[in-house]
Amino acid sequence: MLPRDKMTVDDELEIIRRGVEEIISEDELVRKLETARRESRPLIVKQGFDPTAPDIHLGHTVSLRKLRQFEELGHKVIFLVGDFTALIGDPTGRSKLRPRMTREEILSNAETYKKQIFKLLDPEKTAIDFNSRWLAKMSFADVLGLASRYTVARMLERDDFAKRFADGKPISIMEFLYPLAQAYDSVALKADIELGGTDQKFNLLVGRDIQKEYGLEPQVLILMPLLEGTDGVQKMSKSYKNYIGVNDEPFDMYRKIMSNPDSLIMRYFTLCSDYDVKRLKKIEQALESGSVNPMELKKELAYDIVKLYHTEEAANEAKKRFEDVFQKRKSIPEDIPVVSMKRGEPVWVVELMKRAGVISSSSEGIRLINQGAVEIDGVKVRNPKEKLSFDRETIFKVGKRRFFKVCLK
Repeated sequence: MLPRDKMTVDDELEIIRRGVEEIISEDELVRKLETARRESRPLIVKQGFDPTAPDIHLGHTVSLRKLRQFEELGHKVIFLVGDFTALIGDPTGRSKLRPRMTREEILSNAETYKKQIFKLLDPEKTAIDFNSRWLAKMSFADVLGLASRYTVARMLERDDFAKRFADGKPISIMEFLYPLAQAYDSVALKADIELGGTDQKFNLLVGRDIQKEYGLEPQVLILMPLLEGTDGVQKMSKSYKNYIGVNDEPFDMYRKIMSNPDSLIMRYFTLCSDYDVKRLKKIEQALESGSVNPMELKKELAYDIVKLYHTEEAANEAKKRFEDVFQKRKSIPEDIPVVSMKRGEPVWVVELMKRAGVISSSSEGIRLINQGAVEIDGVKVRNPKEKLSFDRETIFKVGKRRFFKVCLK
């Protein structure tokens, strides 16, 4: 990337556009970039993350990578921890009320977020803020003043609210306050630009409206595509248990990427790698022409992603271990027991072994796990109380010669 002082606004715009689903609006963005140059100041670029679970996954990194580009372009990036909004719970995409979290759970998750984001963002250039800093201080009169600036009719334009209302499912007033609280974040920070996934479009548009209500120039919205999870269908989400965490162990990260359907290869290269446009085009052409084995491309992708979030040494070890396990799979007998499971259905690991008929009692299963004699795709099971769920075919090894397979119904 060229130094910013050698770039034109068009150069900046080309970088910002890359991998973006939608910009609202590009004309406004150009004006903001021109003003920032004229006034020799950075733009304020924010994105909020509610710490509803301890892990940041590759789906989050799609926008984190864009935030890093803004840092490299010399703008001010604010990683906003939604420690207050998480108490409400984002209703986006929900068909029912989200369970409320405790303050302790939120703060614990927030601490892990702070450690994980610097795998991508520059700690010297990233401001971390918490929206409790202003939202927790608002009086009831302040909340009423904020609520008066938006109507119920406009709130019901939101798809998930409209569907629940039409189906007679409850919508709490608290849920209506979530988009308003998120919007007020942009007022408090005087954001020039806000990033979010395409599923956040409604909330981010509310932010533009509320900024105008408070006499501020509305923020530009940069909507990032949603990355599909390991099931190849749903967006990557901790709720769907189809995610690849940036803190996953190297081998676990590698094998999850290798388990992705071939249809996601190009998607992951585009959204999760640092490959330039020319290299991505060559990969796309190779896939379309069939001149490359998709597995080799997935190995390249898995290696690069593990290297990015861990080390080159860890990537080499994960690759070798996967190939060892894969080769061993070829020598596994074809007539091993098969257990059919629903995708995401939880089951106690010992109960699963009993269903497969490879142990005669729970006590035998617990003893074998404690001895390190049970493996799932080459990874030892350590906790005899563990509950498992599955998003792909999985091979179990019990002892030296017993195998069984989990297949999805």
